[in-house]
Amino acid sequence: MPVLVPPSLMADGDTGDFGSYGGRHVPDPLQGPLAELAGAYDEVASTEAFQDELDRLRREYAGRPTPLYHAENLSERHGADIYLKREDLLHGGAHKLNNTLGQALLAKRAGRERLIAETGAGQHGTATAMVGALLNLETEIYMGEKDVERQKMNVFRMRLLGAEVNEVTRGGAGLADAVDAALEDFAENVDDTHYLVGSVVGPDPFPRMVRDFQSVIGEEARAQFRERTGDLPDAAVACVGGGSNAIGLFHAFRDDDVAFYGAEGGGEGADSERHAAPLAGGEDGVIHGMKTRVIGDDVEVHSVSAGLDYPGVGPEHAMFRDLGRAEYTGVTDDEALAAFRELSEAEGIIPALESAHAIARAVQLAEAGEHDSILVNLSGRGDKDMETAARKFDLG
Repeated sequence: MPVLVPPSLMADGDTGDFGSYGGRHVPDPLQGPLAELAGAYDEVASTEAFQDELDRLRREYAGRPTPLYHAENLSERHGADIYLKREDLLHGGAHKLNNTLGQALLAKRAGRERLIAETGAGQHGTATAMVGALLNLETEIYMGEKDVERQKMNVFRMRLLGAEVNEVTRGGAGLADAVDAALEDFAENVDDTHYLVGSVVGPDPFPRMVRDFQSVIGEEARAQFRERTGDLPDAAVACVGGGSNAIGLFHAFRDDDVAFYGAEGGGEGADSERHAAPLAGGEDGVIHGMKTRVIGDDVEVHSVSAGLDYPGVGPEHAMFRDLGRAEYTGVTDDEALAAFRELSEAEGIIPALESAHAIARAVQLAEAGEHDSILVNLSGRGDKDMETAARKFDLG
């Protein structure tokens, strides 16, 4: 049976601690605004009026609930029942809208007039631009230069939705650098701006706030799975970059006899010095306002999927790792690309490259005979990755 999470290690409402991880490791000028945001979240988010409006937008705008799909062809190939939670069918093509709707509603109620966000694969930036348009909020997105190049369609979508996209060229020109730029903007404009963090990362209250908004994934999946099968899955699998889609799936099952597996960006392989797997191959450290697991300076952060290309991870995942509640494994670029192609050919579903990491890990577990039923969070669709895939596969 999986190790349960002691109540004493749940996120503390005042400090945002997850065991020895989390917290608010930020300069003094940001302590006050973050404490104010935490207070507003604790006061407003649980109210009936807020929840009613969020539920309405989830249904009418986002298209919830998303379906649970039994991937029969994939299951037959690999010897276990594999089910997909179809977050790729959410408006915008990924799970990101669950979080941006919640945070943008909170920002609107707090009187903020401007949203800023970081993005890697562009799905969070797109979801932020969507809610900015919906709620008439000025929106500005920070995106690394290398991600702008490989995610051109999402850049176009953000701009079409009325958002300003700032191309970040410093450092490695990736997601971590986009986060740095967004944090600097937030520090300079705290009075009228809400920083809409895209994952369960950063200083409190972001890790617990994003988790709560994404937990609708697991709540729906748990009910759907029980209705479909009369039971719960043996295992739940999700890709992990910052980790919001994974926590969104795991949270509803945290006290159940369901094993958790996170698939990180393994890059070029287990012994490579180019990967994005801080849980499987990192160390404790402080990054972007939180204590968590980070990739060491001697490793180049790399994944074929832009959304996993991050040197840290959400502190709750770091806690799950230490407790043994979840197992985190690096999935290589080649393994993810093979799963990307297999799901496309076997089920007629083209996943995001991020989600393909989770499919690859589920297939590994099925073939090992470790579990009879496996629930995978298909966190996004693969439209954005067509250029990358076209370069990898000769389909002409």
